[in-house]
Amino acid sequence: MELKHLTGFVAVAEELHFGRAAERLHIAQSPLSQQIKLLERDLGVKLFDRTTRTVRLTSAGQALVEPARRLLADASAVHRTVRAAHLGEVGRVSVGFAGASSYAALPLLTRAVTSQLPGIELVLEGQTYSGEALRRVTDGTLDIGFVALPVRRGITARVVRMERLVIALPDSHPLADLAEVPVRALADEPIVTFPLSRESAVRDAVVQACHDAGFAPRIAQEAPDSYNMLALVGAGVGVAVVVESARNIHLEHVVFRPLAGDEVPVLPIALGWRSGNPSAALKAVLRVAQDVLPTPGDAPAASEPGS
Repeated sequence: MELKHLTGFVAVAEELHFGRAAERLHIAQSPLSQQIKLLERDLGVKLFDRTTRTVRLTSAGQALVEPARRLLADASAVHRTVRAAHLGEVGRVSVGFAGASSYAALPLLTRAVTSQLPGIELVLEGQTYSGEALRRVTDGTLDIGFVALPVRRGITARVVRMERLVIALPDSHPLADLAEVPVRALADEPIVTFPLSRESAVRDAVVQACHDAGFAPRIAQEAPDSYNMLALVGAGVGVAVVVESARNIHLEHVVFRPLAGDEVPVLPIALGWRSGNPSAALKAVLRVAQDVLPTPGDAPAASEPGS
């Protein structure tokens, strides 16, 4: 029994037509028929009932379909793993993330890496905000981080999302009746935001936007992540300025409105990594990230300062 015989068997079993199965495998029909005969001889059973018009699986053929698929899948996994080892695409890559922007981008990256780089394990470290991520990438305790610009010397970065700021409001709030909410309308509002100690780029942007509008924000409560922040908004504790990706978090009694005004920033969110990191696994993950998380057309250039 050879893998090519099983491949031919599965193709015929799924097509129930030797001609279509041969086309699918890019071989002539005669070699395919010979493969099936050899497989039947090796197993000592008949796998197909074949007439001039129809092809049907026998009971033995039906019993073989799923085991054959599993064997072919295992063989493919062996091939990918060995090739990955040959190319150096094995190992662990740690990824620091926090906030709604990374929640939207991270699944795209993890699914692609799992599919394309089976020899690489992604170690996901949540609630790693931009400031902490930059420090840890710099000192080598983290391979990749979702970070805001600008980055520090020694870090290379590539923008993967451009995030507009929006305001999250209780659905009963008077400002929810507006199509757009001016930043200055937040002057007297209790604001829920990320902890100062987390060095969140979103918090920094909110504080700066409020200062640019002529007031200091009134921080009512801090929350460790976007979900908890929006839960507090829904409970009426205050309002929250969040990135637009937070709209994907659906909670009752929370609505989102655009912020109006020239002082509202757009945040570039980037992947950042240590410029001198020699890891082949990291380079492989970054190649995949380039495909699944391309740089938006309106993104600023983001690289190592001074490079």
